[in-house]
Amino acid sequence: MEGRLFTFLGSIGGHGQEWIILSHFVLVIGIVMLLARAATKKMQLVPTGTQNVLEMFIGGVISMGADTMGEENSRKYLPLIGSLGLVIVVANLMGVIPGFESPTANINFTLSLALIVFVYYNYLGIKKNGFVNYFAHFMGPMPILAPLMFPIEIISHISRIISLSFRLFGAIRGDDMFLMVLLMITPWIVPLAGFFMLTAFALLQAFIFMILTYVYIAGSIMMEHEDH
Repeated sequence: MEGRLFTFLGSIGGHGQEWIILSHFVLVIGIVMLLARAATKKMQLVPTGTQNVLEMFIGGVISMGADTMGEENSRKYLPLIGSLGLVIVVANLMGVIPGFESPTANINFTLSLALIVFVYYNYLGIKKNGFVNYFAHFMGPMPILAPLMFPIEIISHISRIISLSFRLFGAIRGDDMFLMVLLMITPWIVPLAGFFMLTAFALLQAFIFMILTYVYIAGSIMMEHEDH
């Protein structure tokens, strides 16, 4: 427990890394399910409360993707990207609350999210363009460049896993360390400005993850537009 903030769930099952991440992830999923239930329990034509908040979130996600791949495709891939975004938002914000820890502050968790995105957008690219055409696109515009371009493209795609996972992990882990130091050296009232800043960073990192996912999917299914 040395060097770690106190967590309520850690006091129940111990402060082992596996228990902390798993228990807080289960809590994140529970909160997301409760939000979804509260938003859809009594649907109204003029939304209020939780329904209004989640409709604004969904509208924002669609608008984000529309700039990248058009509104039709944005709506098509909304279930995945909206779900990832909602889970990441709740997970990030959980670390801002004293007594809880963000699952996204663990590299194993963010790496799992990045692998989901990596596998999914490559699957879509192969499904839409065909296996041969999809990987032929990696070889560049001229056959003579293929021996150079293909390894570069493979490395570029693999690096996306590292980029997605380490960016989110590094940002949230840094926020958790900042919060730990802040609470150790100042009274509870003074760090309020820091809490607002950490909340903004948590939302920003979720936005970055979602927009990059849209960009990667768009690149895999809209190769003909990319060529033009």
